[in-house]
Amino acid sequence: MNKYMEIAIEEARKGITKGQGGPFGSVIVKDGKIIGKGHNIVLKKHDPTLHGEIVAIKEAGEKLKTHNLEGCELYTTGEPCPMCLCACMWANIEKIYYGCTLKDNEKIGFRDNKFDKILGGRKNLDNYLECIDREEVLKLFDEYDKMEKELY
Repeated sequence: MNKYMEIAIEEARKGITKGQGGPFGSVIVKDGKIIGKGHNIVLKKHDPTLHGEIVAIKEAGEKLKTHNLEGCELYTTGEPCPMCLCACMWANIEKIYYGCTLKDNEKIGFRDNKFDKILGGRKNLDNYLECIDREEVLKLFDEYDKMEKELY
């Protein structure tokens, strides 16, 4: 299993055990060093934009003192929603590795796939997105699915 995806899973687990949001954790890496981490805190902060990717991007930008995350890769438990995907592109993140697909996100109650279809899908993204360690992340999603939680 990829070590950064393992950390993203741990980050997501922190959030779901505290009831802060869905099972979405993210890690941003530059030159082999973690420069940003985050998990979904939508419920904690009452802010629909605070997905794990956004929280990690904010942390990485603050740490590097720049809005330009060229040379960075993002590891995230769920394939990014359209908002997070565009935020990654705006930040110049070079590659995204995700665990579970948009269809997996949908199976546990999230609407990412619906918005993705409205916006035209991902056919033009070439190799920007790559699925890794899906089976391991599905275990996290299953754990989340069995929890008593608030869906949003």
